[in-house]
Amino acid sequence: MMAVNKAHLIMLREQRIIPEQEAIRIASAIQSLPVNKLRTSEYSSSVEDLFFQVEYELEKLGGECTGNLHVARSRNDMGIAMYRMVLREKLSTAIASGLSLHRSLRNFASRHIHTLIIAHTHTQQAQPTTLAHYICAVGDSLERDLQRLKTAYAGCNRSSLGAAALTTSGFPISRERTAELLAFEGIIENAYDAVSGADYAGEAASAAQLAAVHLGRHVQDLLLWCTQEYGGLLVAASYVQISSIMPQKRNPVSLEHARSLLSSAKGDAATVLGMMHNTPFGDIVDTEDDMQPYLWRSLNTLESVYRLLSEIFQSLRVNEALLRERAENSFATVTELADTLVRTEGLSFRQSHSIVSRLVTQLTEFGTPISGLTLEMVQAAVQNMTNIPLALTREKLRESISPRHFVNIRHVRGGPNPDEVHRALSSQAIRLGELEEWSRDVVCRLRSVEGNLDHILNDWLNRT
Repeated sequence: MMAVNKAHLIMLREQRIIPEQEAIRIASAIQSLPVNKLRTSEYSSSVEDLFFQVEYELEKLGGECTGNLHVARSRNDMGIAMYRMVLREKLSTAIASGLSLHRSLRNFASRHIHTLIIAHTHTQQAQPTTLAHYICAVGDSLERDLQRLKTAYAGCNRSSLGAAALTTSGFPISRERTAELLAFEGIIENAYDAVSGADYAGEAASAAQLAAVHLGRHVQDLLLWCTQEYGGLLVAASYVQISSIMPQKRNPVSLEHARSLLSSAKGDAATVLGMMHNTPFGDIVDTEDDMQPYLWRSLNTLESVYRLLSEIFQSLRVNEALLRERAENSFATVTELADTLVRTEGLSFRQSHSIVSRLVTQLTEFGTPISGLTLEMVQAAVQNMTNIPLALTREKLRESISPRHFVNIRHVRGGPNPDEVHRALSSQAIRLGELEEWSRDVVCRLRSVEGNLDHILNDWLNRT
């Protein structure tokens, strides 16, 4: 509120809408205002709201002329500007914390380029990949979420000031100047839209809701992988909770909190969109005082989970040997066996798929792992369908059911091959580096607003 007051005053003086000496008296009152006292004061029924309380305090300090601070403005355009200023701060903070999480994910992935895991589709074992390949996918999803939050920031960071109640003013104000002073990227062109539109809040809520949903899916995987039955991950002691009765327990409550908090963030964001639905297009409490706290809480919660997960990943331990053994003994590699038969035997993929499916069924019925597959079994299965001699060698058979070979041969763009994952992580780092630079610039601009405004006002006062 005080930043808006200062920017509006500077503009009024520069446009010569109020006399210089009057502007200086108002500036002196503003700079003398006990802001911290106001910030901690309780509501009093003697004034309607904080706006009028500030106006009352300014008049006590500077006299009746301080009432001209309200020339060419309304609580409508002022309030929306304040909401947008608060929201852009929260969006900026969430983006910065999301970038921190992305760095942690990239660092974690770089340590697990060669860590074999079994990927799942439909909750069933599918194909071998690497932990880095999985984390790289999570990073790509997070990157899109951060870009959506950045887009929401751009939609939010527009000034409503100068719209007044909804029709602007007959005074020769400069809407562009107040926007510049408050580090807005521009103005909301239509004055009616400036005080009535709420899509800036809806856009931020939508971005926050999607971000919470996407990250929650990943956290669900992490919780599964932390189970003793799965045994793939171990959360550091700092992020677990013991049982009050069962001595063996290491409950990964940090991840459980992350999951529930993300659900909370999603719920608050959904409330924002629900409160906007079927409201009239105008200056209304629904999309202002009552709705804003849900949006702020959603972003605050999302930002806190970003920070929490960033810390967890820095100390997360992986049972690489168990995950590798599980991959080596599973049937997840047999897609490559089918591909190999296409290459060596000249079969169609559908023929090859059918042959390998029968082999898997045969091994499963006898409880034999994939390592028990013999060349003779493959020969019999192929001849049963095609009656051609087998060109496949024992060495090629061993290779075709190796999870390491499975991963290495998949060097198509976006695949799990270590070199390709290295490339993908490097590309992520470059793209996110640009977003980090943008984020640092935004933080710098927002932090400089108060100082720049005070510098102008103090310069006025020092020259009198």
